[in-house]
Amino acid sequence: MKEFAFENRNGLVLRVSEYGATAMELRVPDREGNFSDILLGFDSIEDYRNSGSFFGALAGRYANRIANGRFELGGNVFELERNNGPNHLHGGSNGFHRRAWSGEAIAGSAFKGVRFSRRSLDGEEGYPGNLDVSVTYKLTDDNEWVIEYEARTDRPTVINLTQHAYFNLSGHASGNVLDHQARLNASRITPVDEHLIPTGELESVENTPFDFREAKPIGQDIESENIQIQRGSGYDHNFVIDRPSGSNSPEEAATVWDPQSGRRMRMLTTEPGFQLYTGNFLDGSESGKQGTRYSSRAGFCLETQHYPNSPNCERFPSCRLDPGEVYKSKTVYRFDCV
Repeated sequence: MKEFAFENRNGLVLRVSEYGATAMELRVPDREGNFSDILLGFDSIEDYRNSGSFFGALAGRYANRIANGRFELGGNVFELERNNGPNHLHGGSNGFHRRAWSGEAIAGSAFKGVRFSRRSLDGEEGYPGNLDVSVTYKLTDDNEWVIEYEARTDRPTVINLTQHAYFNLSGHASGNVLDHQARLNASRITPVDEHLIPTGELESVENTPFDFREAKPIGQDIESENIQIQRGSGYDHNFVIDRPSGSNSPEEAATVWDPQSGRRMRMLTTEPGFQLYTGNFLDGSESGKQGTRYSSRAGFCLETQHYPNSPNCERFPSCRLDPGEVYKSKTVYRFDCV
C-alpha cells in the first residue's frame, strides 16, 4: 500500500498510509527550531497490522463504544462484534483502521495533502448500508493538520469517524505526558459506568478532576480517587464542547502545550465532543518507532466525535445518516510554540 509524505514551507512533515488511513509521522519544531516526530507509532505497516492500540488510525464506522455491541435503527436491531469486553469499540476488529483505502495526492495554494476514499459495504462489521466515505488530510503552510470527513449512504445507518493519533509534544520517545499543560473548552462530560459506557447524563466538571477550563498539568489529578477516574484508569472520557449556539464552523475545543519543548497544539472541530484519552492501557509490550516501548501515559489523544453509544441514547446528538444526506466533519490540529 502507498504512503504519502508532505512538507510545508516551514519544514513540518506529515506522513500517512493507505493502510487504515493511518497517520504515521508528524514532525514539528520546538521553540529552538528543532524538529521531532510527535506521533506514537511504528516503523512498519506490518506492526500497525499487528497492534491493537489504534496508533494514528482512522476509527470507524463508529468510533468509540457501542453498548453490548448492538443498536436499533428503523425498527431493526443490528448486532456488532463485541471486541471490548461486552462492548463494540472503534468499528470492530476489522473496522476502518484495518481496511485498505485508495489515496490521491492533492495540493492547493497553501497546503499539500491526500484524499483517502473507500466503499464500506452493506453489512461490513454488522453496519447497514453501503457507505461511500472519504477522509482528507491537509498540511497547511499555517502549520495546521486539517482533517475533513465526508460520507454518503444508500440505507439509514450510523456514523462517527475520528483520528486516533497519540500525541507527545516532547517527541514520541520522550516518556509520559503528565507534565503537558491542557486547557479544555468543556464544562461537562458524559460520565460512564463500569464498562466505560456513558450513563446518558451530562455531568458538570466543577470541583472534579475533569475541570480543565483553566490550564493545568494532565497528570495533576490523574490518580484521583474520583470514581470516573478510577473507572477509566485515568482520563478516557468524552468531554462536551462548550460551543456557541448554532455554530457549524470548527470551534477551539482544546489547547495542550509542553513546557519542556514549548510546542503547543490547538484543536478545533465541528464535532460536539472529544475523547481525552491518556494512554492508560499502554503497557510497554509493543516495540514502537526505533524500538521505543510506549508505557502507560506515553501519549494523549483528543478524538473528536459524537458521544459514545449515541445510537442507543436519544438524548445525545444524533449520529444517524440517511440516504440523500451528506455526513461532514472537520477537525484542525494547529501547531506553534510558546
